[in-house]
Amino acid sequence: MASIDRPLSPHIQVYRPQITSVLSILHRITGVVLTFGTLFLTWWLVSAAYGPEAFETSQGFLGSWFGHLMLWGFTFSLFYHLGNGIRHLAWDFGWGFELTEVRKSGLAVVAFAVVLTLVTLIAAYAAGGGS
Repeated sequence: MASIDRPLSPHIQVYRPQITSVLSILHRITGVVLTFGTLFLTWWLVSAAYGPEAFETSQGFLGSWFGHLMLWGFTFSLFYHLGNGIRHLAWDFGWGFELTEVRKSGLAVVAFAVVLTLVTLIAAYAAGGGS
């Protein structure tokens, strides 16, 4: 058989990330973060059922700087995944496939997630949940 020169698929070294690919990857990452965050939420709830010592241990971990960082990431992931899920639902109805609409909706999802994360964290710290 003769060798046919075919173009190679773009790879990470030559492919310039686009907003659609970055947001798609972020959607997958936030799904994984939500999975692990749900495990920590379950650990926290179960530790409350096991008694004060177990609950104090989980509260101590989640109240540390690393625990707060995890909770911030979980909160952002929750809102981003929610917003992007609604965006995908709109796509299922055939809405928003034009390139300008895809970019606008992508930026809107990121803004939605950032704003709601900040509002949630401000409310939580104001209510005394940050200590």
